[in-house]
Amino acid sequence: MAWTRRDILLGGLALMGAGAAQKPVFAAAASYFDGTAVDNGVTFRRTNFAKIDKKWHRQVVKYFSTEPIGTVVVDTRHHFLYVIMENKTAIRYGVGVGREGFKWYGRATIDQKTLWPKWTPPPEMRERHPELPEFVDGGSPKNPLGPRAMYLLRDGVDTGYRFHGTLEPGSIGKDASSGCIRMFNEDAIDLYQRCPIGTAVQVLPHIADQAENATQVSATTPVE
Repeated sequence: MAWTRRDILLGGLALMGAGAAQKPVFAAAASYFDGTAVDNGVTFRRTNFAKIDKKWHRQVVKYFSTEPIGTVVVDTRHHFLYVIMENKTAIRYGVGVGREGFKWYGRATIDQKTLWPKWTPPPEMRERHPELPEFVDGGSPKNPLGPRAMYLLRDGVDTGYRFHGTLEPGSIGKDASSGCIRMFNEDAIDLYQRCPIGTAVQVLPHIADQAENATQVSATTPVE
């Protein structure tokens, strides 16, 4: 598919939404992708993990937590998301988190999940950026949510925050979003499969010191 100058511009604008980057870097991110893959009938660009620091690769680590097995814990300070497993271990994912002014902490549950979600910029975002479209269809290469969205609710009320994929693999490990937790697209697909509706989520600013980062139990291969 050939990208026109208008497509690149719109893609950059889309990045400002729901967990998108502070500055459009869509056109400059080509090296972070390598080939394509097909998911549920949608073709998307695969992350080039050879260009990604192994620190941010999905892996199983030793992890000590009092949270129940299956809980998702997000360490916003160190840019990691953990899924608590048996035997004091967890699956660890590198994530991008909210930049200054857009950070949030607390407990929630994953009460809605969507494959290839449509992105609708919230009204306050469109006020700040009136050039944004009213919506971007799911599966569009310009959709900043990527292949999966997991919606975080608190006491049945939508927090407005999500776990989702990204158009910018280079933003993982950074404070770059508008509050949402962004992941490599392959990791968003993997997390979606592991988290049933009702999964408990805890978002804290500083918890990674409980994890023995140097002690890896095993490594997982990114889902393609």
